[in-house]
Amino acid sequence: MTRAFSMKEIAWQAGIGLATVDRVLHDRPGVSPAMRRRVQQACLELERQHRQVGLKGQRFLIDLVMEAPSRFSRMVRDTLAVAMQRVQPAVFRARDHLAETMALPELIEALDTIGRRGSQGVLLKAPDVPAVTEAVARLQARGIPVVTLVTDLRQAPRRAYVGLDNHCAGQTAAYLTDQWLGPPAQHGGPVDVLVSSSGPHFQGEGERIDAFVRALGRTRPASRVHVMDTGHGLHAPTRAAVGQLLARCPGVAAVYSVGGANEAILAAFDAASQPCRVFIGHDLDDDNLALLRSGRLSAVLHHDLHHDLYLACLLVMQAHGVAHTVQMPTRSNVEVITPFNVPARWLPEAGLNRP
Repeated sequence: MTRAFSMKEIAWQAGIGLATVDRVLHDRPGVSPAMRRRVQQACLELERQHRQVGLKGQRFLIDLVMEAPSRFSRMVRDTLAVAMQRVQPAVFRARDHLAETMALPELIEALDTIGRRGSQGVLLKAPDVPAVTEAVARLQARGIPVVTLVTDLRQAPRRAYVGLDNHCAGQTAAYLTDQWLGPPAQHGGPVDVLVSSSGPHFQGEGERIDAFVRALGRTRPASRVHVMDTGHGLHAPTRAAVGQLLARCPGVAAVYSVGGANEAILAAFDAASQPCRVFIGHDLDDDNLALLRSGRLSAVLHHDLHHDLYLACLLVMQAHGVAHTVQMPTRSNVEVITPFNVPARWLPEAGLNRP
């Protein structure tokens, strides 16, 4: 390090106690290797932030709490770093609390710990269950604004929700599926559709699924929709669950993937030697871009995550009286991405060229 940071700054960045930081910095015993790495990483992050933005302007320490597949949480964290740069001269720092699966007691403890230690704001992706609603209420009572990302909490007193208009996304997916499947008479009758979700308790995914089922039911009432919510958006459990479904229901020939793990879904179709005629996914990440380019995905439903996270930072600032009232809409419109209209910023990163 080229600059010394106070133990309090390091403790806040690492999300641990001062005593632990003191033992690590003075090389005293009684600290696990994981905790030592955590302190070292916090110091490196503080140094990086100091080099990039300096220590001018109002400071905000926020917490990003997400239960999501790592491919998505990494994308959110990288995008948040860009958004934090856009709000200069305010200086934002973020502590990460990310897990692919998180037991409910673990999640509640993480939120309550943030409340005890203090924070200027929490960006939260979590299941919509009463215990989470109560934890959010405790944070808000401490003066810590909570902004929900991607999926909302219907009864929680959060500051705001930012993210995709999930109802619109589900309707769009149903429209595309219906159009691309074509008239049932041309393909031997009704085609069943698999809807894959990462879990039953995420409000945003539930809203997408409900809108999809209702919209497709109006245009294809004879087709059955099979909702699968056991894979948690992870490869192995998703592949296994889809494989079991295809063995029971060989008429499934289209997919609306709400929760990800699209490579796993396609692997299950391949193993069953079953064609997937239409496949609608969500979110532009590296995996989905490769599948889109290869023709395995029909389209990806995308929204401007950069806008969402920039808006989330502004909402935190507004909660502390440092920003004007946010006038931008908090629900992002859905974009239908094909190989021919991939946003330019994704092309160099994924090695894609327009066909």
